[in-house]
Amino acid sequence: MKYLIALLAFAGMWVSGLALRVHYQDPSMAPPCAVTEKFDCGAVNHSRFAVFPARTFDDPPTGGKHIPVAVLGLIGYGLMAGFALWGRLWIVLELAQIGFFFAAILSYLEAYVIEKWCIYCLWSQAIVATILLLTAGTVYVQWRQRKALARA
Repeated sequence: MKYLIALLAFAGMWVSGLALRVHYQDPSMAPPCAVTEKFDCGAVNHSRFAVFPARTFDDPPTGGKHIPVAVLGLIGYGLMAGFALWGRLWIVLELAQIGFFFAAILSYLEAYVIEKWCIYCLWSQAIVATILLLTAGTVYVQWRQRKALARA
């Protein structure tokens, strides 16, 4: 199972890389994922919420000490892949929980504040949710097996 989790984490790194490419793309160019009026990665990845911490209205668009959210995704997925391959699924579970709730907050911002959706962000949310479910299930099964062995 650890290899499947690592493979999903590598897929998350790929999706985060695509989102980072759109983040650094010229805003006047149409991003490859500008499908409809509601699905526009460029609008989402150039919004003030595309960096951490979010830019205030006084910050210039390129100034300040902000980290693109896609970079945080690359780092998080890279850590998940590394710890999964190392067999440290408890750490992967904790990282997946943090990533899931972070992605949930970003999805909330997309739905109710920006009012546009990013396809890459939705894929990332699905990937981190799958990693969370698989890791939680695997950790639970391992815990039950250890508990049964301790009784025997």
